[in-house]
Amino acid sequence: MQAVTGLHRKSLIRLIKGDLARKPRRKQRGRTYGAGVEKAISIIAECLDYLCAERLQPNLVWLAEHLAQHGELELSPALIAQLERISISTVKRILQRIRQDEHKLPRRKPSRSSSVTRGVPMKRIAWDEQTPGHCEVDLVHHGGPSASGQYVHTLQMIDVTTAWSERVAVLGRSYRVMEAGFRRILNRLPFGIIELHPDNGSEFFNAHMLRFWKDTLPDLKLSRSRPYRKNDNPFVEQKNSSLARDPLGYQRFDTVAQTLALNDLYDQMWLYYNFFQPVMRVSEKILTTTSSPARIKRRYDKARTPLDRLCQSGVLSTDRRDSLLALRDRLNPRQLRQGIYVFIDYLYSLPGADPEQTEDIFQTLSQPIVLVKGEDISVTLSFEPAASLR
Repeated sequence: MQAVTGLHRKSLIRLIKGDLARKPRRKQRGRTYGAGVEKAISIIAECLDYLCAERLQPNLVWLAEHLAQHGELELSPALIAQLERISISTVKRILQRIRQDEHKLPRRKPSRSSSVTRGVPMKRIAWDEQTPGHCEVDLVHHGGPSASGQYVHTLQMIDVTTAWSERVAVLGRSYRVMEAGFRRILNRLPFGIIELHPDNGSEFFNAHMLRFWKDTLPDLKLSRSRPYRKNDNPFVEQKNSSLARDPLGYQRFDTVAQTLALNDLYDQMWLYYNFFQPVMRVSEKILTTTSSPARIKRRYDKARTPLDRLCQSGVLSTDRRDSLLALRDRLNPRQLRQGIYVFIDYLYSLPGADPEQTEDIFQTLSQPIVLVKGEDISVTLSFEPAASLR
């Protein structure tokens, strides 16, 4: 007993029981199942492109039997029994030893970046931008419960500084209808566009649209939001809800007649919301550290209509400003509001597309912009293209 007086009591007990003699067996941890099991797991993992152990271990037996039927693996009752008993941790160690990363199929991170968008910077338009013409743009889908086939979209553009809003209904997302939608906006917009900021959708970034912008507005700055970051387009996302989704809901619109009726509705909304609906803009952001976590306190300026903000910005010529103010003086906002409800009811009364009939989308491309004022008087807007306002 003198030889073991310095040992720990638990070590002495293990020595008496003979456990210390068996302790070196831990070096064989993970290899107790032999080369046959490791080879079988290697083949199964390769066939499934190296799933993780948590997904692979519960399915080893039936996958081994399935591969054996196709001649990819030789099975025995002993091997099947070992595959049934093997633990997830042992499968992990086997996968590490077979160097799975060298054999995986190439997996590239999904990205919307392409040769078209590679040169377009990802950014956000500053919330305190002071110059009109920095516009966020987005597309609202009106496909209802199904995204199949061609259906109507709302192309909406919001000026960050003044909250001036433009909406156009387009049938489909082809280059022709997108170009026609933007041309309709440019012909009605009373100020020039300095920057256009959409998301990464291919309807905005393709060779045809880039050529259109280069030919129409050579000095236009294009920027885009980060993929899957709606907060990079906060102004237009908010208006997508209040000025497109709220009045129209989630019903499907997919005919030429519905597209034309929706554009008539948007013409009335153009007058009502830009001329008569006051909006508030954040004037100051204050970081407060008195609470945990720190919070940002926002202060808003005085509520003014987009037209008033535009007139006070100084970007309009005297003639254009006077014509817009004179137009507002002739408009009855109560009748405009009632007319909006009439157009919405009319839009919902129109039938949807007949699967057995085809329609000509080109009928939606060249409609005149005629706005109804009051009951009997029509107002036609004939602004010069915004390209000449820069």
